[in-house]
Amino acid sequence: MRILFLGTPEFAASYLEFLLERNYNIVAVISQADKPRGRGQKLLPTPVKEVALKYKIPVFQPKSLAIEGMEVIEKFRPNIGIVVAYGRLLKKPFLDALEFYNVHASLLPKYRGAAPMQRCLEAGEKVTGVTIFKISEGMDDGDIAMQKAFEISECETLGELYEKMIKYGTQLLDKFLTNYPVPLIPQDHTQASYAPKIEKKDLCVDFSMPAEVVRNKIRAYDPVPGTRALLDDVEVKLFGACEVEEFEFDSGHGALPTPGTVVCIDKSKGGLVACEDKALWIKYIQFPGKNKITFNDAKNGGLIKEGMVLKKIE
Repeated sequence: MRILFLGTPEFAASYLEFLLERNYNIVAVISQADKPRGRGQKLLPTPVKEVALKYKIPVFQPKSLAIEGMEVIEKFRPNIGIVVAYGRLLKKPFLDALEFYNVHASLLPKYRGAAPMQRCLEAGEKVTGVTIFKISEGMDDGDIAMQKAFEISECETLGELYEKMIKYGTQLLDKFLTNYPVPLIPQDHTQASYAPKIEKKDLCVDFSMPAEVVRNKIRAYDPVPGTRALLDDVEVKLFGACEVEEFEFDSGHGALPTPGTVVCIDKSKGGLVACEDKALWIKYIQFPGKNKITFNDAKNGGLIKEGMVLKKIE
């Protein structure tokens, strides 16, 4: 089987390398244009392009799939197109020239769109999965070829979910290609939900929300790009949110602390921060221009102390 692979970021590069390591016949690769990356913002190849060059696979970065993309198909004559996080919708006539299948990081029709992993964690989902579907002109609404569901733990971070998506997704793609063609099942569009791309406002933590909601927000962007809050007008990032605790007070102290208040700092657990209803343990904090550190190290360094308040960035 002659495969045309389309993808751009690290996530897609893991899939491409998986296929190449298993000797699938990738005849050509299409990726987005190179962009500045890293601290120096140097113009670097996309992660998918790097893998293609490593394995000496022809790689193209067309401005127009309708023109240059069609030329790739005509030259290499693939039997199927596999798309993983390419970053652009496929349109006619390119879409009609070949059967394209997309690996999507959700159980479609839930979480169609650009950020399914982050959005399902924010929503506190207990189960998610990977879907392989035949691409149509709509947004992730094509017929389903295969799906694999798996559980999400209550403290699971984006980084941990990302690794599971690669593990189970590559296994599913291998199964799909081994059994291709497979019967397709139409999506139930009435059950569709959407996962829009991440905006800056999505990263702002609001401790006036319930503790479970705050935990879901923090873990949805852990380890990158990290959620934000203000500490004495300094923008900090927060990581490692997990355990939720009921408030306990000494006799005569019945008032709940202001949401965002750092109630306690523990060497092993981190900072206990008040939320709307309960308190949440958060292990790491990151100050501007610094690496993330534990709340305890921040306290020892005079950067934070009990009674300080983490406020929402407006």
